[in-house]
Amino acid sequence: MKPFVDLIERQLAIFREDYHELIEQCVEAERAYDRAGRDDAEERYAAYLELVEEGVDVLVEIRDTYAQTLDPEQAESYESAFEREVARQLPRFAVGL
Repeated sequence: MKPFVDLIERQLAIFREDYHELIEQCVEAERAYDRAGRDDAEERYAAYLELVEEGVDVLVEIRDTYAQTLDPEQAESYESAFEREVARQLPRFAVGL
């Protein structure tokens, strides 16, 4: 929903700034998985998923903390908008939202 666009943009910008190391670790872990041989692929993918889950947890906390300040109808609209923007801007973290 449009009323939340600027807010969500700021929230995600702060996430990218505060968690740039985690985001980079995800990129590196994904590359390691892509390069892994058959014997190491499962372990590399699990390491990647752990990092992604850490990012998802932070994003869920951001989303839920703000949503608690809204009435239920607004919260639902905000949560949907937040999830759409995460899917658009940070797709690796969208699956767990």
